[in-house]
Amino acid sequence: MKFILGKKIEMTQVFSEKGKVIPVTLVEAGPCVVTQIKIADKDKYEAVQIGFEKIEKKNKIKKTMKGKEFKYLKEQRISDNEQKLKVGDRIDVAFFQEGDKVKISGISKGKGFQGAVKRWGFHGRNASHGVKHEQRTLGSVGSAYPQRVIKGRKMPGRMGADRITVKNLKIVKIDKENNLLAVKGAVPGRRGTLLEIRSE
Repeated sequence: MKFILGKKIEMTQVFSEKGKVIPVTLVEAGPCVVTQIKIADKDKYEAVQIGFEKIEKKNKIKKTMKGKEFKYLKEQRISDNEQKLKVGDRIDVAFFQEGDKVKISGISKGKGFQGAVKRWGFHGRNASHGVKHEQRTLGSVGSAYPQRVIKGRKMPGRMGADRITVKNLKIVKIDKENNLLAVKGAVPGRRGTLLEIRSE
């Protein structure tokens, strides 16, 4: 399985050979370094740990971070016959090819505390016939029996800032010199969000 860490830069557009506009998201992917290999005999599972964005300031590095002086550390589970990586190996955009299908995970934009109309798409109440200052209110939340609000009821609350995975995204272009991936469509999060990019 191919995998890499990256940061969302922005959305833009490119033109295909036929002149069609393709909306893409630019992702600064890698370079990442393999910091640890986990094996079944010792760790009870097989995975590769990679680091992204090396910490340059010495006063930010703790003693416990020896050999792992990176801002971000993530693991990717793999079987023993899938990849033969070693500690210190470098992973960059050259692992991928134009046309590859990937799935991208990240933390979505936080919206704060929102009402039911924005959070769940409720229609709200009528704008007339005795409804005053209540167009976007929730309405009834319970029934005659049981005399309580049932668990899972769609109500106002915190919205966004959830882990989202978008599948079946196509890599349109690769810029190896600048470590950039142009992925067709939108990916989770705001600009600067950490993204996990894995092959399908």
